[in-house]
Amino acid sequence: MNWEIKKRGRVTYYRKKTNDVFSDLVVEELDNGDLKIRFVGMTGAIAASNELELEDIARMDPAREIPRIFDTWEMYVREAGLCDSLAELDFLEVHSFGAAPKEPNPITEPEKYAAEKKRIRQDYARAYANYWKEKMPDNGLPVRFTVYLEELPDVDASYEFGAVALLQKA
Repeated sequence: MNWEIKKRGRVTYYRKKTNDVFSDLVVEELDNGDLKIRFVGMTGAIAASNELELEDIARMDPAREIPRIFDTWEMYVREAGLCDSLAELDFLEVHSFGAAPKEPNPITEPEKYAAEKKRIRQDYARAYANYWKEKMPDNGLPVRFTVYLEELPDVDASYEFGAVALLQKA
């Protein structure tokens, strides 16, 4: 990936040249040589746009969404030369903001809407758990904070992720 890299003291910013809004990775060097890595917040419509139709995204399929986000972050740390795998990192926080279902309509079909919200919550929990079991079984689990919102800034998105991880050198 073609990164623009800016280093200011202990902090290094990694940004794709096509992204004028925020950094894709921000790496803080700690006193002991460890690296604290902050990962870009990604939305479902952006992350999935080249693989899924928008109608698939609106359905919210965490079993596909969760691995896609983590695989993208893994690609970023490899391309930035930080490490070879997310399994080398200790995730401290994963922030996931999930949108309310795009359909069914909560006013005209409240029972179906409530059932879809329940499905989404269960599917996200299962997808997180499965990712850790399959990809990082020896790692500890991160602190997680999940909020379901009525709308995200990207109206086509079904979720937004961000994370903080530690690369321990010792």
